[in-house]
Amino acid sequence: MELIFVRHGEPAWAVEGINQPDPFLTERGHEQARLAAQRLANDDDPVSEIIVSPAQRSQQTAEPLAAATRVVPTTVDNLVEIQMPNWEGMPEEAVVKLFHEARDRDPEDWWDGLAGGESFRDFHHRITAAMLDLLAQRGVTQDSMGRPHLWNVEAQRQRITIVAHGGTNAVALGWLLGVEPTPWEWERLVLGHCSMALVRAVPLAGAHIFSLRTFNDVEHLPRGLRTR
Repeated sequence: MELIFVRHGEPAWAVEGINQPDPFLTERGHEQARLAAQRLANDDDPVSEIIVSPAQRSQQTAEPLAAATRVVPTTVDNLVEIQMPNWEGMPEEAVVKLFHEARDRDPEDWWDGLAGGESFRDFHHRITAAMLDLLAQRGVTQDSMGRPHLWNVEAQRQRITIVAHGGTNAVALGWLLGVEPTPWEWERLVLGHCSMALVRAVPLAGAHIFSLRTFNDVEHLPRGLRTR
């Protein structure tokens, strides 16, 4: 089994200086998505499933991949990015200032998240629970003997593409690899727009481990289209 995590393309976080709660892709973001789809569709191993976050930017990123592979995407609501406070209608410069000031918070405050938004504790639990459910439905379960970082994998020939977010993908990757979480995973595991990270289930120690094979892979994007 392989899991390919794709971050969405570049979004229009603001329109005419006003923050957008569910941004659509920019023109460059659509081109990034087209090139990512082209690369995945042309791989020797075909994509067997497309799992996508409900956010508009993820849905639009998945569209060209679905068209190129003729695989109908499945939306998983709980893979959406960490929920921010309600900043709808707020000027972009005010939101940028809030993010900048929040970077100096105490580590414990990071776990609590931003006032009015989702805590990182809740976000981490939501993403890992969604991944556990997603994997279990496909015959992948945690080791029955309780051995850490080991998995039982029934179906070997699955290649699942997950189109989601920088935070979502970072949390999922760290969890699959058994890395102790921090409340700033997207800053520790930095993923560019329409980058790919591939993990593979590898037989080991009488079970399977998840092995990271590529990370923040943007070879399908020309330098002028590489954004974060």
